[in-house]
Amino acid sequence: MEQSLSELHPNPGWGGITPQSTDMVGKHCILELYECDSSRLDDEAFLRTSITTAAKKAGATLLNLITHHFEPQGVTGLALLAESHISIHTWPESGYAAVDVFTCGDHTMPEQACAFLSESLQSKRQVLRSFLRETPAAVATELRQPTGQTC
Repeated sequence: MEQSLSELHPNPGWGGITPQSTDMVGKHCILELYECDSSRLDDEAFLRTSITTAAKKAGATLLNLITHHFEPQGVTGLALLAESHISIHTWPESGYAAVDVFTCGDHTMPEQACAFLSESLQSKRQVLRSFLRETPAAVATELRQPTGQTC
């Protein structure tokens, strides 16, 4: 399912689908950002702040954030969330960023993180692909126990 950022809906059940919390593990957004501000794409500190804010906009809990600046340019960042992750890879020389936002649960809004990152990086063109990660039937119908424990 492709959506433009202007079509995003703040309801986690966007697209007219309102899944029950047992119907899905979470939502996964793949975002391509084009014609971004090259200086922002190469600024590791700026990207750390942007990723942190994006996690908050998604309603997610940031557990850890690791970034790396490449020579001569480019940054990769990975945010570990209680709900899953946000990753970004930048190519300042091309004005391009590849973003991945996966959040579990029905309380998070990964598309809000995507909208914020697009705005923050001053992207002139975006392509967003979003999909639901469905709960496998075996997981949805069985009582789950921590591993190593018996009933």
